[in-house]
Amino acid sequence: MVLEIRPIGTVVEGRTEVADDYWGGVESVIQLDESEFSLDSVQGLDEFSHLVVVWHFDKASPSDVEYHARSPRGNPDWPATGTFAHRNHRRPNQLAQSFPRLLKIDGLRLHVTDLDAVVGTKIYDLSPYFEEMGPRGPVREPSWPGEMLKDYWADKTS
Repeated sequence: MVLEIRPIGTVVEGRTEVADDYWGGVESVIQLDESEFSLDSVQGLDEFSHLVVVWHFDKASPSDVEYHARSPRGNPDWPATGTFAHRNHRRPNQLAQSFPRLLKIDGLRLHVTDLDAVVGTKIYDLSPYFEEMGPRGPVREPSWPGEMLKDYWADKTS
């Protein structure tokens, strides 16, 4: 079975260049499709602090997908890990998930920060973040994600 999905919106303001780090302080705007959604589709969303946003790495090529173990960001200091131990564009379907803070809603324009998608990126789903649906129990991970992402949310201007 093949699942076909349509974008529900597009990132129309924010960062324009794709990069691995320095996403801190970036404010973005998600424009929901006005021909598809009415204003009441976002009713009540402004009561939430964070969203769950599903988007597509549409600036990447399908030929970038890799189905083998590799070191994150090509750094041999980090262990080779399999496709499903990565969160980058080299995954099947090239889908991403972000958890931006919702700053305000202006019609069908959602103003957010901490969305690591660039202008032009198609948004395929969004919902409010429910704390009760977050991880249960202690979160465990190896040391390399923290090392790799130490500047991810740093402000580029600092």
